[in-house]
Amino acid sequence: MAEESEAAGGGMPAERSPGGAEAAGHGGVAASPTRARRGRRSARSEEGPPGEETGAARTSRKRAEEESDPESRARDICLRLLTGAAKSRKQLADALRKREIPEDVAEEVLTRLEEVGLIDDAAFAAAWVESRHAVRGLSRRALTQELRTKGVAADVVEQAVAQLDHDDETDAARALVERKLRSTRGLDPQVRTRRLVGMLARRGYSEGLAFRVVRGALEQEASGERSGTEWE
Repeated sequence: MAEESEAAGGGMPAERSPGGAEAAGHGGVAASPTRARRGRRSARSEEGPPGEETGAARTSRKRAEEESDPESRARDICLRLLTGAAKSRKQLADALRKREIPEDVAEEVLTRLEEVGLIDDAAFAAAWVESRHAVRGLSRRALTQELRTKGVAADVVEQAVAQLDHDDETDAARALVERKLRSTRGLDPQVRTRRLVGMLARRGYSEGLAFRVVRGALEQEASGERSGTEWE
């Protein structure tokens, strides 16, 4: 009878794997060992290799180190700002103050940067005068005002603007008027004069110099028209 029962059942009884009854009871299939191993490997890869920091942990640690070492943070801030363009000492000091660097630490870092030549207000002022005068035609007065707002000492400013003399200012003013003169043609002479003088005044030129340059330009233009040549 036992042999007949086994034959009716289709052979030897099937072996049950652990948990097989529970999986069958829920109508599912037990998870394969391969899939389980893949899941464990995926979880380990997200956590990172043992003893190695994740990106977030590294960023958090670096931030904590910066907060505990304000001198390094101050130095990094200054170097980043100096990489873009030259800065005066006051500009850098203001930047450190905004980032809440302690005043004594900021003073120490700035002094050290001066000692190694990375901060040089005299060189900064000289370069500023040369560039702004050549590109925008600014007068000595306008350049002086700009440098003062950047915290450059008065004696350093005076030395920087001294590289420009009266003839340099006059030539720059004439060049500005020449570029603007053509666009004012057809206007009333008084309106032209007022606009051209105002343009020079906004660049820091004195009223006397502005009127002399504009009057000379208008007279030269009229003389050129009478002789059949065009004002350039």
